[in-house]
Amino acid sequence: MDPVIIVGAGPVGLTLALALARQEVPCVVLDEGPGKDEPRLARSVVLREDTTALVARLTGVPLGEAGRHWAGWRSMRRKQVMREVTFDDPDEAPENLTNPAPLHIAQHVLTSALRSALVGEPLVKVAVDSRLDAIEQESSGVTVHTRGPKGTWWRGSYVVGCDGPRSTVRKLMDIRFPGRTAVERHAVAALRVELPWEGRALLHRMPPWRTSGPSGGEVTGRPLPEGVWRLDWLLPPGKDLVTPELLVGHVRDTLAGWSDGPTPPYELLDTGVHTVHHRLARRWRVGRVFLAGDAAHCLGTLGTHGLDEGLRDADNLAWKLASAWHHRPSEALLDSYQAERRAVVAARLRAADQALPLLRAGGGLRAYVPGSARGHDALLMDGHLGQGVIGAPGSYAESPLAPGNLDGEVPVDTPRGAPVIDVRVTAEDGSFVRLRDRLGRGALLVLLIAPGTGVWDRKHWATAGLMPRLAAAVTALPYPAELLVTESYPGAAAHSVLLVRPDGHLVTALSGVRPADLYTAAETVLGGPVEATAQEAGATAGSR
Repeated sequence: MDPVIIVGAGPVGLTLALALARQEVPCVVLDEGPGKDEPRLARSVVLREDTTALVARLTGVPLGEAGRHWAGWRSMRRKQVMREVTFDDPDEAPENLTNPAPLHIAQHVLTSALRSALVGEPLVKVAVDSRLDAIEQESSGVTVHTRGPKGTWWRGSYVVGCDGPRSTVRKLMDIRFPGRTAVERHAVAALRVELPWEGRALLHRMPPWRTSGPSGGEVTGRPLPEGVWRLDWLLPPGKDLVTPELLVGHVRDTLAGWSDGPTPPYELLDTGVHTVHHRLARRWRVGRVFLAGDAAHCLGTLGTHGLDEGLRDADNLAWKLASAWHHRPSEALLDSYQAERRAVVAARLRAADQALPLLRAGGGLRAYVPGSARGHDALLMDGHLGQGVIGAPGSYAESPLAPGNLDGEVPVDTPRGAPVIDVRVTAEDGSFVRLRDRLGRGALLVLLIAPGTGVWDRKHWATAGLMPRLAAAVTALPYPAELLVTESYPGAAAHSVLLVRPDGHLVTALSGVRPADLYTAAETVLGGPVEATAQEAGATAGSR
């Protein structure tokens, strides 16, 4: 079968290529650039705990060494501290994390880590200086053409457009991309400086030194490694030019204000203007062509970060394309990518659009309602820290892949459709690993909660109790599955059985070994019973 063609070599495209390779699917990455990225410290991204774990698993690189986990977060209004949060030590066991720290990393550093992981990967070919200009698809595959020094035709099984907000794939497929332009603009500076709160990010609203310029309403400081900070000033509405002189003046004013004295020594490393758009593609799939990342959606107001959602797009789509590539394609399974991911992003865009008038209005509600300013700061913090309706990872509880009511279903602390908690498990070879280490391998995960098994060698309990019956039920599933065992899982009773998707979202939790319920849930999460292909149906009809 032909490889999957990925258009775009940014973080989302490279993550998708790695995710497919880990599931033994070959792919071609069409990179319109030279294959390397310009170092820009003013272009950085904040990854939440789940997306950090995804990239670390695919690259094999502990990203905390390349970026900076925040030690804490502080929200200020004028001179008053409105909210202060201390994050958990990132070296703690994942199941013990109650408040995981976001990771702040320069985008070129993240992209470099992904590119390095692809070096020597036999299933991935990266074609540099290759700009897409045509797509032709039929029932058996897709053909695309690239122009450039080595312009040629490429044959693939599927195409995924990860080529940014000006996506050529989206335009060639004639997919509308409605939304709002320049919802917010920020002046950005990256500098090396010592600030009073090492490693702690800061959101300062209406600082007392404010002027009518960029720092008038809001300034954010976020630490990077090696004493570098990224500072963002919310710009007033309009398209006023941000001159170097104006930006340097606000850098000096802000640093002096935060230091309660003269401007401390600093080294200005990079500057820029960050413009946020809100857009959502009408369709994320046209036949064998898909969209992901900024090609499918643009968001980022109120501290939210669109790259998180782009990486979740890649994680969601990879296992579905792998299933279609290795097995018989299920249209319901492939359609579920748009149904799940578009619904999650649309909900976040709606939440941000509803909050914007309250948070950005001059006087507004806070002039009349006591304490409303504190509520506004909580909303902003949700966006920056990946919490609440504005920032939290989405759940697929209403997915078309969610099974109906099952007789043996029981509640656990993870809601149906939400990402599972990363607990220590025993693998089939008897080794102790993390649950997330087993994700993205193209298999469903079946997790048995069995207290006491962690202190015994697997050979002593693998053939005892529930295990033989559960192992037989797992073998009978309509899709490859791996059986794992853990001492405990939050909210789960002993002998509960959890079914987990290849992207780490919970399908269901069952009370004990229930082969019929387990089979039904697995069949549903694959898009339902597999139907015969058109060719097989025709052959059957002809034989009658």
